[in-house]
Formats: sequence, C-alpha cells, structure tokens
Amino acid sequence: MLQIGDKMPAFSAADETGKIVTNNDLLGKPSVIYFYPKDSTPGCTAEACNIRDNYHAFLAQGYQVYGVSKDSQASHVKFKQKYDLPFPLLSDPTTAMLQAFGAWGEKKNYGKVTMGTLRKTFIFNAEGILVRIIDKVDTKNHTAQIL
Repeated sequence: MLQIGDKMPAFSAADETGKIVTNNDLLGKPSVIYFYPKDSTPGCTAEACNIRDNYHAFLAQGYQVYGVSKDSQASHVKFKQKYDLPFPLLSDPTTAMLQAFGAWGEKKNYGKVTMGTLRKTFIFNAEGILVRIIDKVDTKNHTAQIL
C-alpha cells in the first residue's frame, strides 16, 4: 500500500495511442495519476470531464495528468474522442499498475464482494515522491479536491 513520502512505483503501460509510458517518464514535473473503474460509465465520465473542464488549471500549476483503468487502448480511444479528453489514458489490462498503486481490491456491490478498480487519485511531486492520496473521490468536483 502506497503511503505519503513513498516513491512512485515502477510501471510500464500503454496509452491510448500505443505509446509506452513508464514511471521514469513522469519525473521532472508533478503528476496526478487517477485510477477509475470503466470508460464511459456515469461516474468515470463525470470525473474525466471535470478534469478536462479544468485542465488549464492543472497545466498552470505544472501538473501532468494521467487517467488509468484496465480498459483496452481501443476503449480509451473512443472515450477520449467522445469526451474530448486532453490528457493520456493508460491501459492496464493485467492490473499490474493498479495493484502496484493499491488501486485494485475488494469492492462491495449490492452485497456481493468482487475484485475491481478502486477509484483513487495519487499526486506526486516532480521527484516522483507521493505527496497526497485521495481515497474518497467526488467525481463531479474532483479538480477542487486535487488543486
């Protein structure tokens, strides 16, 4: 489980274009990495669009933003195009990145327990040190929670 002060876990994941992004690529600028369950679902769409609508504020503070889910690159392409998302979406079909960040675990839905993506956001400084975790994401006001 990641804690404040930890280094960013090592990862390698493809974005929607197929470009491989690693933890080392994120060094040098502060990063917001948000994990979400599924492309084009109501909560995930609200969260992505809230970040999109305030993207200029992230850039103004020097942040790079990445969304991560276990959806395929093809799904990410459609999601990005449909909602005009200006930031990369990383595909983690094996859940290796989700697990490394502690964003994969037990979820309860209608009394049934399943394993799935936990909606979490991690904020790292330019050196790749974790400075903040948001566990209780408000999908419609997520930018305000982050900034």
